[in-house]
Amino acid sequence: MKAGIFATSLFLTGVLSAGNWPAWRGEGSNGATTGEQPPVDLAGKMLWKAELPGRGCSTPIVWGEKLFVTSPIGDEDGLLAFDAKGKELWRKTFGAGTPGRGQRVGSSTNSSPITDGNVVVAYFKSGTVACVDLDGKPLWQINLQKKYGEDKLWWDQGTSPVFAGGNVVVAVMQTGGDSYLVSLDPKTGKEVWKTPRKYETGEESGDAYTTPHVVKRDGKEQIVTWGADHLTGHDAETGKLLWQCGGFNPKSAGMQRVIASAVAADGLAVVPFNRGGSIAAIRLDGSGDVSETHWAWRKDEIGSDACTPVLHDGKFYVLKDAGPDRGRLTCLDAKSGEKLWESNLPKAPQVFYSSPILVGDQIYCVREDGMIFSGKITKDGLSDIKSHALEEGVIASPVSVGGRLIFRTDSSLFCFGED
Repeated sequence: MKAGIFATSLFLTGVLSAGNWPAWRGEGSNGATTGEQPPVDLAGKMLWKAELPGRGCSTPIVWGEKLFVTSPIGDEDGLLAFDAKGKELWRKTFGAGTPGRGQRVGSSTNSSPITDGNVVVAYFKSGTVACVDLDGKPLWQINLQKKYGEDKLWWDQGTSPVFAGGNVVVAVMQTGGDSYLVSLDPKTGKEVWKTPRKYETGEESGDAYTTPHVVKRDGKEQIVTWGADHLTGHDAETGKLLWQCGGFNPKSAGMQRVIASAVAADGLAVVPFNRGGSIAAIRLDGSGDVSETHWAWRKDEIGSDACTPVLHDGKFYVLKDAGPDRGRLTCLDAKSGEKLWESNLPKAPQVFYSSPILVGDQIYCVREDGMIFSGKITKDGLSDIKSHALEEGVIASPVSVGGRLIFRTDSSLFCFGED
């Protein structure tokens, strides 16, 4: 394990934009931060590299001076903590893991952990949800599959838990088995509420690997969830369905599983669908069935299948992850859907699974072969494009805290920044 030294200001507890990345898409869940910017050119900027005990696809999280990441540990589900210099602080296991299906994007630890600064909650393909404090002390653990029914997803679990209504919420969306949202008490793991979320769909189209988004409307939290051909809003305190929007798959075609999550801000949710072929914006101020009334705009020539887009400051950035146009980065006005610019990253046979992040006016995208692309956002497009090879496979998304970048590969954690 190689260790470098972080600047003393790297992690500032309580200053979220500078020092915390509490969930897989950051503090606002939209893949953007206004914190200190890392280097655009990463050549010669690696501070440390830490080995992981197994292959996983989850994104690390950061709180204060600690980084947390899930990983297989032997044959068990595991959670590890590292300090700011890449030194392992502790590791915990939670019983037998369920191996990934052997696909490139699969593992027993696809879902990313979350933290509120008091506890860390991890969710695994085995169905286990485990909660520890920041020092690794186990607090509780349950298994959703043993309690509510087995996993019927075609591929490996992808959704991550969220904090909503003061509790931990997990979305289970699958064609062949029960689909639901469940809220768990963060102190005990006991069920607070459980709400069915089942829609009739074509074959596989009920399978969703997306993570819900928590928004506020009229001072109350809503859980906005994308999957099974529907975007829905549930009351975070009670689980009650407040509204639903269909129309994404009007002919109920099969194989329309969804991977990329919706992003939301300023009263809109922007939703990737049609297996990377389309995106749309849905207004969040409705009630009941809003399928005919709340579509703000739709684009059928732009989209992303696996990579969740970035939404920040009224702009929406979508990375085309596969197909002939892979590596195309498009910026749109979030309210109108107007295309503002398009830029292309260098092309190769490999595709993108890692979701891009925006740090100030700099964007970072990682291809599956570990090639990092970075550049400056301008009003006309992406400039000063740089590339840097990690030379290890990457499925997880990048993390940025305090001027540093953290990448999780098939076998390691990498940290880049200025000394």
